[in-house]
Amino acid sequence: MKHLTLKLAVLGTLGIVSAQSMATGLVAIPDTGFGSSAYTLCNTTGNFGSSIPTQPTTLANNTCAVFPANEATAPVTGFTFVTSAVRPVTINNTYTNFTNKTVGNVTEYVWRNAAQTECIYGAKFVALNVDYNPIESGSQYFEVNDIARGGFGSSGTVNAGYYTQAANASPIYRIGRTFTSVQHRAYKYDTAANKLLVGTNYEALPGFGFSGAINGEDSPIDATTAASTIAANQTADVDAGWIDFTLDSGYLDDDGGTNVNSAMTYVQAACTAAAPTATAGNIRLRQTAQEFANFIEASVSGFAP
Repeated sequence: MKHLTLKLAVLGTLGIVSAQSMATGLVAIPDTGFGSSAYTLCNTTGNFGSSIPTQPTTLANNTCAVFPANEATAPVTGFTFVTSAVRPVTINNTYTNFTNKTVGNVTEYVWRNAAQTECIYGAKFVALNVDYNPIESGSQYFEVNDIARGGFGSSGTVNAGYYTQAANASPIYRIGRTFTSVQHRAYKYDTAANKLLVGTNYEALPGFGFSGAINGEDSPIDATTAASTIAANQTADVDAGWIDFTLDSGYLDDDGGTNVNSAMTYVQAACTAAAPTATAGNIRLRQTAQEFANFIEASVSGFAP
């Protein structure tokens, strides 16, 4: 009974109970997940970015979405700006021929309430016109399919959501209480009709069974090849320490998309009056090989409670 009472008190403090009944606004992300999945759905248009999504408005397609005046403004009333940072996203692996390639930037914001008991942590990715793979012919652009934020293991239920601060910003398709990013592929990406179809065995809400960084088929796929996977590769375990945002952002996508910006993502959690500090690796940007690519993870420092 004490545990239940405490949990309800936390929910009330974060404004989560009332938020669940609203279409717009940050949504509750419990530290236990969502019954049969670590994930919950947000924008359900665009087939996870394989097709053209419909951006959220105050009237439609707005689950998890908020509408502040601009990205520097807090998405919830009663919060004020504390700090911000811009961090380069650099990858160095076999695909870059073990040279540093700066493929984009992450911009972070932190806002805090007047009582100094809650903070909102915002982050977005902006892609650069950089070919990260000098070995392959043509240009290969780093594609961010998921942004994962760590440091919330002691936060209990948090609120999370997004703001499409630019016309070319990718919306958020789902949010999970998990460390694991799960690949989603269209049936094919050669025609507009095929981009709207889901690849065989791909799930909008993955079940449980995998705790690594990226789950899926770690191999490039041509536009005319039918995508398929197995059930085990569509799973993600709950991890209370992490919040994963699924999106589709890159300088130029193999499917023709040009979502250079990600949405501004938000996590609202309990915090203290102390100055925010950034921890190395708290933000992970994952390319989950939605089209002709392999798995790549880039990490940058990030603020957290």
